[in-house]
Amino acid sequence: MADLTSEFIGIKSPNPFWLASAPPTDKEYNVRRAFEAGWGGVVWKTLGEAGPPVVNVNGPRYGAIHGADRRLLGLNNIELITDRPLEVNLEEMTRVKRDYPDHALIASVMVPCEEKAWKDILPMIAETGCDGFELNFGCPHGMAERGMGSAVGQVPEYIEMVTRWAKEATGLPVIVKLTPNITNILYPATAALNGGADAVSLINTINSITSVNLDVMSPEPMIDGKGTHGGYCGPAVKPIAMNMVAEIARNPETAKLPISGIGGVTTWRDAAEFMALGAGNVQVCTAAMTYGFKIVQEMISGLSQWMDEKGYESTADFVGMATPNVTDWQYLNLNHVTKAVINEEDCIKCGRCYAACEDTSHQAIEMSEDRVFTVKDDECVACNLCVNVCPVEGCITMKTLEPGDMDERTGQPVSPDYGNWTTHPNNPSVQAAE
Repeated sequence: MADLTSEFIGIKSPNPFWLASAPPTDKEYNVRRAFEAGWGGVVWKTLGEAGPPVVNVNGPRYGAIHGADRRLLGLNNIELITDRPLEVNLEEMTRVKRDYPDHALIASVMVPCEEKAWKDILPMIAETGCDGFELNFGCPHGMAERGMGSAVGQVPEYIEMVTRWAKEATGLPVIVKLTPNITNILYPATAALNGGADAVSLINTINSITSVNLDVMSPEPMIDGKGTHGGYCGPAVKPIAMNMVAEIARNPETAKLPISGIGGVTTWRDAAEFMALGAGNVQVCTAAMTYGFKIVQEMISGLSQWMDEKGYESTADFVGMATPNVTDWQYLNLNHVTKAVINEEDCIKCGRCYAACEDTSHQAIEMSEDRVFTVKDDECVACNLCVNVCPVEGCITMKTLEPGDMDERTGQPVSPDYGNWTTHPNNPSVQAAE
């Protein structure tokens, strides 16, 4: 049976599923219930300096994007870091770690960009027995206006500087949480590495406005007639998060930097995909807020069953296995040819494939008078649009042509040779070299 025990940068936990720093990890009551439900670790909601606590709004803090079936696709929040006193958080963390020594407990931290502030608070937090720190350089709202959060995460020099302070403050592992609100994720990741970070976690939330109330003409969530940008998370951000994880994992300079994957993890498959791209574990927030803590049990059983089916004994067996297959467009094999195939027995004759292809793609699907749909191989470029719009899974598939087969669209046989854009005769650079 698969062993889900996780060891991430020396921090052990019963499984690779951690709750991310967010409302679900804001207090002892929540964290105890999370551990009892089966979560392997938690990142305690971000702690700030001692003194008067941060003040959150007293009104709606979340906005949402729903699918047609009312399923939550994305969540926008305008909540800030913990608004509970630091000393209360530390007391609760101490009790939790004492009672759950085998579970990971990470302290998320955000204080002003001053060396003394960081070196004062981190040793104090370390006394709780926590396993490490996560430096919150990602929050895009509220705290950024105070020179913290993404205001730090968008400046690589600040990331490196603060990370170095954190590493000097205690001997505990330091994870740097990266903001996605940046052009190239490699710059902050490299800065964290240069500062001595033990790992990075990503992504934090994406700067967003999810909706506008057209009756009062204000963004939502709305506070006394006004709205603001917030942080976007949930299933909708997963593709963005996975790309950034993959970029760090496949870049030679950052390839050995451990990654905690965050962003839309809702199922065991989501977790496995993040880990296949290079994440050592995953953090979850929106799924827990949507379905409750016990959703982790489905994640655990699903991942365990899949690993058994594939013959993986531990999660380390498949972490990063997909990374070598992530490449740049210019290196894709342009001699690889596929064609769409419609299974008429599964077809429900809805016509979505025909409408999409005829109106917006390559006019490669033909519809008969009795609504039988067939692919015109002489027009099909195998764009996959028909597969994606078809409501019946597996009804439309892509068939790969073998070398020597005739491509009816080009009138040329499929080449057995690998050929990409860097060598293609239509590439101006190739023409110039000749």
